[in-house]
Amino acid sequence: MNIQPGELLKSIDSPNDLKKLSRTQLHQVCDELRQYIIDVVSVYGGHFAASLGVVELTVALHYVYNTPYDQLVWDVGHQAYGHKILTGRRDNFITNRKYKGLSGFPKRSESEYDTFGVGHSSTSISAALGMSIAAKYKGENRKSVAIIGDGSMTAGMAFEAMNHAGVADSDLLIILNDNCMSIDPNVGALKEYLTDITTSHTYNKMRDEIWNILGKLPAGKNFSRDIASKVEAGLKGMVSKSSNLFESLKIRYFGPIDGHNITKLVDTLKDMRDIPGPKLLHVITVKGKGYALAEQDQTKWHAPGLFDKVTGKIYKKHYDTPQPPKYQDVFGHTIIELAEKNKTIMGVTPAMPSGSSLKFMMEKMPDRAFDVGICEQHAATLSAGLATQGMRVYCNIYSSFMQRAYDQVVHDIAIQKLPVVLCLDRAGLVGEDGPTHHGCYDIPYFRCIPNMIISAPMNEQELRNLMYTAQLPSTQMPFVIRYPRGEGVMPNWKTPFEELEIGKGRKLKDGKDLAILSIGHPGNFVQAAIRQLRTEGIDPAHYDMRFVKPIDEALLHEVFKNYSKIITVEDGAITGGFGSAVLEFMAEHQYQATVVRLGIPDRLVEHGTLKELHKECGYDADGIASTARNLLSEKVAIQFA
Repeated sequence: MNIQPGELLKSIDSPNDLKKLSRTQLHQVCDELRQYIIDVVSVYGGHFAASLGVVELTVALHYVYNTPYDQLVWDVGHQAYGHKILTGRRDNFITNRKYKGLSGFPKRSESEYDTFGVGHSSTSISAALGMSIAAKYKGENRKSVAIIGDGSMTAGMAFEAMNHAGVADSDLLIILNDNCMSIDPNVGALKEYLTDITTSHTYNKMRDEIWNILGKLPAGKNFSRDIASKVEAGLKGMVSKSSNLFESLKIRYFGPIDGHNITKLVDTLKDMRDIPGPKLLHVITVKGKGYALAEQDQTKWHAPGLFDKVTGKIYKKHYDTPQPPKYQDVFGHTIIELAEKNKTIMGVTPAMPSGSSLKFMMEKMPDRAFDVGICEQHAATLSAGLATQGMRVYCNIYSSFMQRAYDQVVHDIAIQKLPVVLCLDRAGLVGEDGPTHHGCYDIPYFRCIPNMIISAPMNEQELRNLMYTAQLPSTQMPFVIRYPRGEGVMPNWKTPFEELEIGKGRKLKDGKDLAILSIGHPGNFVQAAIRQLRTEGIDPAHYDMRFVKPIDEALLHEVFKNYSKIITVEDGAITGGFGSAVLEFMAEHQYQATVVRLGIPDRLVEHGTLKELHKECGYDADGIASTARNLLSEKVAIQFA
């Protein structure tokens, strides 16, 4: 589909082109930019509401600042589509999140305007502060701006960065984009605090008056500026306690201002450029601005998929037969079943109640399920604290976000041998979100920690049984359950619970030519590969190991005694992963065999559909079958590294 940008937007190939326009033309640019995002995302997919909410802010930043010399750091990056379009990527924007196309997030290797690669939240202030300190050291008059949402501001890392910024004497601007949303509605005391700021009319009126006085003072009258600053500080103390949080960190607070008033934004940002030291501008925006349905249901329209931009109908696939559920929904419904029988069960998630499907339990059992905000470290240690009091906590964190809480798992959970259940959603390759979101590393980084049980279900029934086993009184160790993004394989998934013996796998198929060992969902790829191979007269055995730690040594003895050619398959990093555990067992017991490991190679895998990425990495059904053929013909140099 040929999507054309508006009359002004089609002439903007860089921010320099934007600067050639008059201030009055910026309104039209914003309208055209918003419409172009709607047009492209409705047809080609991607994140949606976040970028619509910052159109005016994006235009104003590139209009006022000398980018890329001045450096903009976007937190998370969901909202950076307008930024990409204005910085030379307009005509290529239809490839956004497509295989070999533009990344869905800012990426340093993609453009000089992408000053810092992002994907996870709350990194922008630290990165921009580092840039600002470096600019001062090098004697450069380079401005650094961090654009962070109120959801990302809940993370401890944002507060750590502000604590440093206040004493670093750096020329840093923090823009707080306040829309009361991350992906789901924001939670916690900070949300209430920011609401207090935005609703303190008396304070804001007097604040604006003081700021107007400051702006009209003669440039050389430093004493007048000092007096005005003192008056300003006094008003803060008398009229409102709201601004004290940022000011107490020695970061000057300005705002709140309307984030959809392009004229006001341009004027304010020009003033901000001339104010030295660390400062924060509080901007109020509406996520999904300009598309009524997205404004009304911001969670649904965060990343809706393809849709009809006129009617708002979101296109869904229609099937004639029942389809398997998403693994996340199996988790969400199963934890409720378990919690109804076991009163000690609780659920915790760091700001992903919809993505993890813990929302079902939060709705039904609000006193037993908690969204703690974008705080993975806190989520892990909160779960540990609950566990000390006899609670069985299912802490649901995406695999790639679990990396942020690694120390808490070691220090607070594993060392104390607390039976917290760590449910790692989105384990393995995740598709269009790319390398910042792939759940590659959890098997290697958890496998080296004592007192850990690490498991992965091959299907929905196995997920239910692992969740059931994890909460039994006999299970008294930290229990990891990793499962992928997307659908499983069982339309009739609601099966009776069955206790699984920890550390025991299962032989799914006997065979004579070679053995294929799998962990988790890729076992289904193995089964499809075996069906291919059997038509060619090749007869592989298939073992679903279920557990990486403790690994089923009895089953491995059986494998190595009967097969000299072995393939391991996993949806995780092959370096230090499940295949490595098999090789370690082979070395320790002095077996001789040819072992080929398939999984995520030791390089960054970019974005694309899951099918495209599984094929690229060589562990889809065709890749497994090809590896088996090569292995049997002695062509074993087929490591996909």
